[in-house]
Amino acid sequence: MTRVPGRSPFVALTFALGMIACSGPDETIRIDGSSTVYPVEAAWAEEFGPGLEARITVAFSGTGAGFQKFCRGEIDVSGASRPIADGENSDCAVSGIDPFRIEVGQDGLAVVVPRSNDFVDHLTVTELNRIWTADQSKQVNRWGELRENWPDREIQLFGAGTDSGTFDYFIEVIIHPFDGSDTKGRSDYTPSEDDNVLVQGVAGSDDGLGYFGLAYARENAERLRIVPIVDDTDGEAGDPVMPTDENVESGRYSPLSRPLFMYTDGKPVGVLAEFFRLGLSEEGQHLVQDVGYVRLSESTRLANLEKLD
Repeated sequence: MTRVPGRSPFVALTFALGMIACSGPDETIRIDGSSTVYPVEAAWAEEFGPGLEARITVAFSGTGAGFQKFCRGEIDVSGASRPIADGENSDCAVSGIDPFRIEVGQDGLAVVVPRSNDFVDHLTVTELNRIWTADQSKQVNRWGELRENWPDREIQLFGAGTDSGTFDYFIEVIIHPFDGSDTKGRSDYTPSEDDNVLVQGVAGSDDGLGYFGLAYARENAERLRIVPIVDDTDGEAGDPVMPTDENVESGRYSPLSRPLFMYTDGKPVGVLAEFFRLGLSEEGQHLVQDVGYVRLSESTRLANLEKLD
């Protein structure tokens, strides 16, 4: 199957809760987990599944929910936008499952506003913390509380649900450095593990603000605007940085650049191993770019191929 350049897997494959099927009588590969990683999985399944003579089902329920299914032996591959946690490793061990991690691409977690917002030119990490913190002494709820020349209107927040690895990562880099590791930030926002729901929410509110995987922001560029971020975590503010491929790969888009993973039970073999070899091939990494993420650096790509062999 040849992928048309620029073709959107979101339109072609996002149906029935993200489920697709590639026909084949020999083997079934069940994939679930992160909605962030889902576009990569769906593109690989559509492109490579028929040639593998395998039926590949791809769904998303969030990184945390995916690991729960994975550790119960209900799925073969768990997509994850963060590394597996110690508790999840322990749950897998109880079931005799040995998580094997494969890095499949890179993401620059995008902070977005609707196209109708013409005043947010950039945000600092400190400002993001003030928006999302649970600490009432510094929490802001209106644009004008952040900067005096911004309108006195309430910010409408949309963010990842607590089963999402994106939630865990955002809290780790935006909340914990300022508020300590014992807080999860504010809870009075519209949450979802489905990034498409967050896209709709931000795009439908003139004062919307949200965060999710870069692929979803790029796919909806006609409705959303990606906000450049200034990393002032260490007290020194640099220039606003956009999550371009170059800035994500180099780590300059800090602290919101992150790797994307898929996990299997032990080193994959047979058809499943071939699925990952194809995903880590030049063609597979072009598909990562095609859906809106950033391909692995050449050294990381070859290192993960070496892990498979």
